[in-house]
Amino acid sequence: MNLLQVILEKAREQSSWKVTDVDIVSAVGLLSDLQLHPSSVHVVAAGSTPGGVPSNVVGAQYSYTTLITSKILNKEAHSLPSVPSYIGQPGNVSKATPSLDSSKSGHSHPLPPIKNFNAFMQQTDNEWDDALDDVNNSNLPEEEKEVTPDVPVFQKRVHTKTSRPGTPSALETNTPSEQPVQSPRPSESKRKNTNGLKDNIPDLVTDTKKADASNTSTLDPSNLLRSCIQDVDKVDAKYTRFKNILSCSNIDLAALRELSWSGIPADFRPMAWQILLGYLPCNSDRRVATLARKRKEYEDGMTAAYARGTAGLDQTLWHQIHIDIPRTNPGIPLYQSEATQMCLERILYLWSIRHPASGYVQGINDLVTPFFHVFLSMYIDDEAETYDVSLLPKEVLSVIEADSFWCLSKLLDGIQDNYTFAQPGIQRQIATLKELTCRIDAPLAMHLQNEGIEFIQFAFRWINCLLMREISLRNTVRMWDTYLAEGSEGFSEFHVYVCASFLATWSVQLKQMDFQDIMIFLQQVPTSNWKEKDIELLLSQAYMWKSLFHNAPNHLKK
Repeated sequence: MNLLQVILEKAREQSSWKVTDVDIVSAVGLLSDLQLHPSSVHVVAAGSTPGGVPSNVVGAQYSYTTLITSKILNKEAHSLPSVPSYIGQPGNVSKATPSLDSSKSGHSHPLPPIKNFNAFMQQTDNEWDDALDDVNNSNLPEEEKEVTPDVPVFQKRVHTKTSRPGTPSALETNTPSEQPVQSPRPSESKRKNTNGLKDNIPDLVTDTKKADASNTSTLDPSNLLRSCIQDVDKVDAKYTRFKNILSCSNIDLAALRELSWSGIPADFRPMAWQILLGYLPCNSDRRVATLARKRKEYEDGMTAAYARGTAGLDQTLWHQIHIDIPRTNPGIPLYQSEATQMCLERILYLWSIRHPASGYVQGINDLVTPFFHVFLSMYIDDEAETYDVSLLPKEVLSVIEADSFWCLSKLLDGIQDNYTFAQPGIQRQIATLKELTCRIDAPLAMHLQNEGIEFIQFAFRWINCLLMREISLRNTVRMWDTYLAEGSEGFSEFHVYVCASFLATWSVQLKQMDFQDIMIFLQQVPTSNWKEKDIELLLSQAYMWKSLFHNAPNHLKK
């Protein structure tokens, strides 16, 4: 600090400017803020440079001329404010000339200026304004202007927040060529197909003539897997494990079930569901031939059933299906589309005539919708619930329809006694649900009994439609991930524990209601705001109770 006092004394001797103690304190603070070493400041006598223009102090980040001499001897060259700029008064600040003692400065090129110390202390939220360089450089004569090397646009710093009084903003000083170049947005660089289809649809749907001389479209499993892996940025462990399992030539079904219990990523869900249901072979070498054969079989069945049009169909059966289809998911645009309803109608009619023991039963129309929803999402980028399937190529729609039919058949094969005469499967599950509720929530079971409520009055629909009318389609899809991972018992025995968990969720409210309120409540359970975490909590509780009671049925009896 002694050196600084010497500098100020020199300035006082050479000019009429009166250096005060405030000036010294401000200068000390400035040097401390800049973290400059005292040896980097050199006193240069006024008028020592050609033309009498005062020199700059080398080693600082901007000119200290006004600190050394307050009055410019040669006012014709350029004018500086009579008050030192570091005191905080508005004024122009010139940059250090790199040609003067640049070897002492330790910098190969001048650093950008900073704001004066007092102004910075008064408004500490201001950002440094690089625009001052261009403004103050423009006040110098042409021969003394500093030549700044061209800097790429992306290296320029542009601050538009604040600027000194009387100084143009950074945006005003920028020329059009200096404007930052904006990179294209991801959504612009990767545009969706105009019909909402994925870009690789031509690769996904291939001509099976290359495989078995048939004329039915199929999916190459390698292309199917690539369609599942759309987001290359996903690197989480679960996503990677699914990718590794489904990429194997022989899929480990046990490992896939274990991983799928906690939910399947949407990209892998179509392929995982088909494998877990046994529709898609685990061996990759058999997939092309199997898919071609099954889809050809469905096409032949549809051709035979509709050979004479709707007039040749079983009118009673067809009429019941025809009036139930519009009632299916009435709040979702996808299922109010005529093209979608025609697909579901054909699927249900063909399944019914192939299973005369049960035939069509109301509720089966709900069970086909998750399959159609999931398999449709494999081919489109848009949201499936609002997509218009009439935009799909005919070959793609036929593949979705055939896959949905066979997966529905696989599902119903495990719970077909729910739909045969007298529906013994549902009766048995309702009895188990009652016993389970008496064991896990005896006060609720007693309250329902006192109000004269039978379990069949509300639980029949829960088991017949697999809770699909109580839970949204999106949450149903997540629940079915776990059901499929449970194996053949997922949609039957495990579902009973899910129903028990679902009933116990509303235990507090139900115990405060009478008969009428209970029935109205259970017909319209408030699950519209449920998220995936609510479904996972429901499933976890069901799994806990299954672990306690399933292999020890005597524990259900008092």
